[in-house]
Amino acid sequence: MTTIGIIGAGHIGSQLARAFIGIGYDVVIANSRGPETLADLVEELGPKARAATVDEVAEQGDVVVVTVPLHAYRSIPVRPLLGKIVIDTNNYYWERDGHIPALDAGIATTSGLLQEHLEGAKVVKAFNHLFAKDITTTGSTAGTPGRRALGTASDYPEAIAFVTELYDRLGFDTVSVGPLSESWRLERDRPAYVARQDASELRENVAKAFRVRPEDNA
Repeated sequence: MTTIGIIGAGHIGSQLARAFIGIGYDVVIANSRGPETLADLVEELGPKARAATVDEVAEQGDVVVVTVPLHAYRSIPVRPLLGKIVIDTNNYYWERDGHIPALDAGIATTSGLLQEHLEGAKVVKAFNHLFAKDITTTGSTAGTPGRRALGTASDYPEAIAFVTELYDRLGFDTVSVGPLSESWRLERDRPAYVARQDASELRENVAKAFRVRPEDNA
């Protein structure tokens, strides 16, 4: 069984750990403060989870989730992730991360920045446009009317295929918006962001998304 590494143990990272263990994966998880600070979480998650350092997670995960504040993305180790699928959950909160001119101007994407840093990895956008609690509470079986859909984007078809299967096992349909250059359509403040939507509605929302927020042009 694939081991999923999770770098970042906040709301999203912790909830993804619960979700992945619930469908049978082993999980190795890290934060910036050291594995000893994750003892309570690992105890809650049970025997399929273990805590490690960031470098150990990058080494040991067959697939690795990066769910850290955007301003910290350059701290993610590069070499251990070569050739691996890296799931990026990030969003740009300038209030937290500071202004990043390329994002403000609409000439870069959050996942694209991570891909540039992780040269040789296969970055895929996922799990960024829903609340953490929704990961384990809003899924449903395939074919359910109105089944919630989640978006993804990657330059690597195999990464999109992995996320598509992962979403389905967690109870979600998938809408791919294409390469990472289009992943802005799923980012914060766009119509698809944190809205509960089925696949048809999600396609409509990503199609009408704006690259630069209207207030940024004021």
